[in-house]
Amino acid sequence: MNSPKHVAIIMDGNGRWGIKKKKSRNYGHSVGIKVVEQIISEAISNNIKYLTLFTFSTENWKRPTSEIQFLISLLENYISKEIDTLIKKKIKLKIIGNINKFSKSLKLKLNKVEKLTKNNNAIQINIALNYGSKEEIIRAVKKINKTSLPINDKNIAENLYTKNMPDPEILIRTGNRRRLSNFLLWQLSYTEIFFEKKLWPEFTKKDFRKIVLNFSKVKRNFGGIN
Repeated sequence: MNSPKHVAIIMDGNGRWGIKKKKSRNYGHSVGIKVVEQIISEAISNNIKYLTLFTFSTENWKRPTSEIQFLISLLENYISKEIDTLIKKKIKLKIIGNINKFSKSLKLKLNKVEKLTKNNNAIQINIALNYGSKEEIIRAVKKINKTSLPINDKNIAENLYTKNMPDPEILIRTGNRRRLSNFLLWQLSYTEIFFEKKLWPEFTKKDFRKIVLNFSKVKRNFGGIN
């Protein structure tokens, strides 16, 4: 049976769920972060070592300023509030993406939490923040061009944000949307993709367990024949 080491999630549907509940999109984001906590706990229970969460994309800057500010504030508050819990539960936090566009205070908090949790080994949570896969690949090629190394699969992989990590075996996208939205395009080449109709705030531990179980039954040939 296949046992995944790395699961990636596009947590889609927070805003739509908030509107569906006759409240605000921001309310949906607030509830969504509680679901994140539950899924992290379930991932640890399933001995998953890497969980990559698509938190804020390079395209999300097109959203209303008020929503962007709320999302950033939500992230800052969560880090400040949960840092002790992350350390206690031995959760390592890593940021993937270009954080240069964010405020100095947020960048300091992100750097601090990475340093404080760098030796934790229960699970590594990758927060994809101002992340876009096309930008990531271009960045990797530019870094290689500054060296004498050839541009090949190995060298590109070693210059991505996800270097030294296994590629995700599972991608989950909630929200009844069937697209990758510029997320981990390089890393997902042989990933099993599970599209969920549920909006992210409706997604449960049981749903997560079901996907992991279904994955365990998949025969993975990676282009070959067995």
